[in-house]
Amino acid sequence: MAEASDANRLCTAAARGDLRETQLILQGNVDVNERNKFGRAPLQVVKLGCPRVAEVLLQAKADPNARDPVKRLTIAHDAARDGYVDMLEVLVTYGADVNLQDSDGNLPLHLASREGHLNAVRYLAPLTAWPFLRNREDFTPLDTALAHHRADVAQWLQTYRPPAATAPSLD
Repeated sequence: MAEASDANRLCTAAARGDLRETQLILQGNVDVNERNKFGRAPLQVVKLGCPRVAEVLLQAKADPNARDPVKRLTIAHDAARDGYVDMLEVLVTYGADVNLQDSDGNLPLHLASREGHLNAVRYLAPLTAWPFLRNREDFTPLDTALAHHRADVAQWLQTYRPPAATAPSLD
C-alpha cells in the first residue's frame, strides 16, 4: 500500500498535468487508486487538458469510474462539464461508464448540455444508454440545455435519434 505522501505526490503531479513526474512516481510501485489527504485519487484530480497524463494513470490501472466523495461525480462528469472531448475519448477507451449518475441524477451528458459543449454532447449521446434520462430536477439533457439557454445544444438534441434499444427495461 502506498504511503499517504506517495498518494499526495501522485495527485499533485496529475493535477499539474506533469506527465514526467506522474510516470516517475508510478515507477515506485505506488497504488494508483490510493486517495490523497482530500479523499481523491489521482485520476479524479488530473488536469483535464492533459489526456496523456490520464492515459498513463489508466494504463497503471486507475479506476475510471471512481466517485468523488461529495457529489459522486466521476472524471467523465468533470470532462463532460468542461467540454474535454479528448479526455472523454481516453476515459471511454479505458472503461469509463458514461451512464453513471452523480448525486443529482446527472449523467455526463446532462453536464455537457448544461454548459453548452456541443462537441461533448455529440460524442456522449450515442454512448449514453438513455440520452433522455431525467435527473432529480426532472430534467433531460435537452431540458437542461434549454434551461441554460444553450440553443445550439438544444437544437442538436431535439433532432438526435438514438440507436434502437436505448429504453430501460422494465423487467
